[in-house]
Amino acid sequence: MDSKQEKYDKAYLNMAMEWAKLSYCKRKQVGSLIVKDKMIISDGYNGTPSGHTNCCEDDNGDTFWYVLHAEANAILKVAKSTQSADGATLYITLSPCKECSKLIIQAGIKRVVYHIEYKDTSGIDFLSEYGIAVHHVKEL
Repeated sequence: MDSKQEKYDKAYLNMAMEWAKLSYCKRKQVGSLIVKDKMIISDGYNGTPSGHTNCCEDDNGDTFWYVLHAEANAILKVAKSTQSADGATLYITLSPCKECSKLIIQAGIKRVVYHIEYKDTSGIDFLSEYGIAVHHVKEL
């Protein structure tokens, strides 16, 4: 990969890290950006659906079932807009889970760049099987 692309990847991941700070989740704060033609077309962070209480975990620290993942939020924002994620790059602070990997494929996203690898790598494995370019940036 050329150093210019790597520079942009790190910059967008740093922006996603800032976006993650907007999450009300206590266990993990995750942020994402969708970039197409060098423009940010969507953003997201993990949290509850719009209009719902901003509490993500129960008293035991377990995440409520209705909490949306950051990449799902970003993809759903695109769906509500006039934009299309077809051919875009998803930048995300934590590698996608297997459920979100299906959304990424269906949205037409062609490249995923992430910072921290989730303990279950089946999501990124699935993306790779579908020919989605997956890039792990370990150091920002």
